[in-house]
Amino acid sequence: MRRLFGYEERSAAIFLAPVLAVLMGVAVFPILYSFYLSFFRIKLTRPNRTPFVGLDNYLDLFTNDLFWVSVARTVTFSVVSVAAILAISLLVSLLLNQNFRGRRVLSTILLVPWAIPYVANALMWKWIYDSGYGALNGILYQLDFIDKYMVWLGDQDKTIFLIANAFVWKEVPLATILLLVSLKAIPSDLYQAARVDGAGVWQRFIHVTLPAMKPGFMLVLIYETMMAIRHFDLFFILTEGGPGNASHVLSWHIYVETFRNLSFGSGAAMSYVLALVTFALSYTFIRSLGRKV
Repeated sequence: MRRLFGYEERSAAIFLAPVLAVLMGVAVFPILYSFYLSFFRIKLTRPNRTPFVGLDNYLDLFTNDLFWVSVARTVTFSVVSVAAILAISLLVSLLLNQNFRGRRVLSTILLVPWAIPYVANALMWKWIYDSGYGALNGILYQLDFIDKYMVWLGDQDKTIFLIANAFVWKEVPLATILLLVSLKAIPSDLYQAARVDGAGVWQRFIHVTLPAMKPGFMLVLIYETMMAIRHFDLFFILTEGGPGNASHVLSWHIYVETFRNLSFGSGAAMSYVLALVTFALSYTFIRSLGRKV
């Protein structure tokens, strides 16, 4: 027992105690308290009435049409975004894995979107999509692809894809770096053996490169899926869930329910549903892809 709680252990506990106290106060306590709130009907417009409702806040979600609309929008945004990120980052990582003049400069430029804060990225794309002076309208008009300036974010059929485009632009650099690390880790002997066996470029890519990149793909898939499902910044700054419900994703629905409708109980319940879905997807990806890595 003395060896277990010696001088070094006691010293470490003393120095770590303030850090643990801060973590408990700013991370653990809010999580536990919000879970506690999810079992109550809390609405700040009537603060003196907070009845205990048990699982009713969770069950009510499944009869809420707007909740299912937000789920559908979230699925669309996540699938489109993650698929585009995987495809583009794979192509860019394959390019950067080659030796050519200007590769270092291109690698540096690639990091610029990743270094831009999320709010600044959203504001930049809001200006690009602007119907009056946006760069997108200006370029397309000069190239005669359009005959008048378009209200891009006012089109319900295009809005979710335009927001996904802004998200992809921000996330591709990190995904490219992760895939590039996987590429660099592939032994050159595998390619030499494939050439000896008569494998062409496409066959080497299918049978050597892609299987060896599975750990990188799994990491990118899990991370970007989690980021896409819970993403909020772009929807808040670009459209605020509009036009109509075209970009009313689950993260925006949680914000509206909690901070605009002031229903903290149902908002907390939706937050935990979102967290559980995110963890479930991550677990599924790890179980299904991890066995083959």
